[in-house]
Amino acid sequence: MVDKKNLRTPIVSVMGHVDHGKTTLLDKIRGSSVAAGEAGAITQHIGATEVPIDVIVEKCGNPSLRERFVVPGLLFIDTPGHHAFTSLRSRGGALADLAIVVVDINEGFKPQTIESLQILKRFKTPFVVVANKIDRIHGWNPVPNASFLVSYNKQAEHVQQYLDNKFYEVIGELFNIGFNADRYDRIKDFQHTIGVIPISGHTGEGISDVLMVLLGLAQKFLEANLQYDASGPGVATVLEVKEERGLGTTVDLILYDGMLQKGDTIVLGSLGEPIQTKVRAILKPRPLSEIKSEEKFQQVDKVIAAVGIKISAPNLDGALAGTPLRVATAETIDKIVKDIKQEVDAVHIDTDTMGITIKADTIGSLEALVNELKKEEIAIRKADVGDITHRDIVEVSAIEESQYSVLVGFNVKILPDAKEKAQLSNIKLFVNDVIYRLIDDYKDWIEEQKELSEKNISETIVKPAVFQIMRDCIFRQSKPAVVGVRIRSGIVRTNTEVTNSDGVVVGKIKGLQLRSENIGTARTGMEVAMAIEGPTVGRQIKEEDILYVNVPERHAKILEHEISDSLSADELEALDVFLDIKRKDNPFWAK
Repeated sequence: MVDKKNLRTPIVSVMGHVDHGKTTLLDKIRGSSVAAGEAGAITQHIGATEVPIDVIVEKCGNPSLRERFVVPGLLFIDTPGHHAFTSLRSRGGALADLAIVVVDINEGFKPQTIESLQILKRFKTPFVVVANKIDRIHGWNPVPNASFLVSYNKQAEHVQQYLDNKFYEVIGELFNIGFNADRYDRIKDFQHTIGVIPISGHTGEGISDVLMVLLGLAQKFLEANLQYDASGPGVATVLEVKEERGLGTTVDLILYDGMLQKGDTIVLGSLGEPIQTKVRAILKPRPLSEIKSEEKFQQVDKVIAAVGIKISAPNLDGALAGTPLRVATAETIDKIVKDIKQEVDAVHIDTDTMGITIKADTIGSLEALVNELKKEEIAIRKADVGDITHRDIVEVSAIEESQYSVLVGFNVKILPDAKEKAQLSNIKLFVNDVIYRLIDDYKDWIEEQKELSEKNISETIVKPAVFQIMRDCIFRQSKPAVVGVRIRSGIVRTNTEVTNSDGVVVGKIKGLQLRSENIGTARTGMEVAMAIEGPTVGRQIKEEDILYVNVPERHAKILEHEISDSLSADELEALDVFLDIKRKDNPFWAK
């Protein structure tokens, strides 16, 4: 018989694609509305919510469950949904005893869904798939807070059929990844078949089924893993480091093994040497409260795993989210310090000689941001944890290349003296609390800079053109020669040199007229009067001659190798003809 007193709360990681309803599902369980307050409606940091067994029993509407299940409740970790957070989800997968993978039944699997499943497969974590948003199915008649089967049986036949089709698409996707799966109520052996539970996080339909299946999995597979020594030293993972009014710097953490008491010596990770300090206060959120958004914590003298708590202690300023925290004694402290240092040092972030500078609020966020930037092949010169300081601005403003004179900050503040310095410098600052928006903003800015650069080059560079002197259109023979021309390709501008078909410069365009009006440029197909300084008609030029704008070699290189994609088809044609002329005698001209 299992001793209930020695069973800790199972940790359940809630995973899946952005906006498929993870936080909304938890909101329904805890009766809150955290989702609405998330940046970009996306969970950006891991939060934790403890749901006691009594609440689960009440939501399932079956008092006998209290005796059937021995676990004290469930501790949910709400993990970030965007694929940028692979590293955090990997930690979540390793930390969690169980997992829920949420998928929108109407949208199906996304890359992030598959990524979550692969993480769980790697860590061999038992999980269920929650097929969310059944209330969005056309014609669905909601039965609020009912079990899935009760609700399903009250739907019209065509609605049931549509849901079944969508459901089997999910089953097929799971099979493709290597999982046998079926609807939860049809499964006898959850060890070999993944349970899929259709629900609505919005109406509460199927929520009781999710809780029942999770309790069943915990009971069946985890009892041995959930055993703990209540007197053992606490082992935790730091979720977030925060400044709290009246408390100073605090850390939110998940205690997943052993016990933590007020006055304990603890060791936790930092960018330098691990921090050694003593617990001054333990603050526990009320049941069903989410640790990130809780305002009324209760002070306790000790806690036993698994639990999400906030602790206050001296010298926590350098603490890093995502790193381990362990209770130490005089005998174990040296070994624990060494172990934690090795674990933090193992998080290696490669940087480049040249690139942008990035800051993030936690080591997990920094890893995530680096991973995303690397995917986009964006070079990183420096990556660091913490707010943007005056020193950061000074360092970045010393970089001459404009594309690297950039500072990207995820979920960090710009300190007042840094803000003042930034306004006086030429650096570009990007600060946001949603990673993919940061990256999109940076890429958009780079594109704008490229277009601006090309526009500036385009306005100053001599572009190619081919034109022909028309028959019976000689208006003046010399000083300057004035002739009628037809532009065959490219754009002709004033103050550009003209060559003949041998590449010899014969003069310079001094003016263009169209219907007696002076114009600055003439384009393909136009017939205009052209004043050419230098040649005499009948000697250097004559009727029906084909002439060319003389493109300087340096400009030709830029046109061919740097901005050819910005040239029109007729400009490219004119350039090819001109290059052929110049390379007759010198094959390496403008190469």
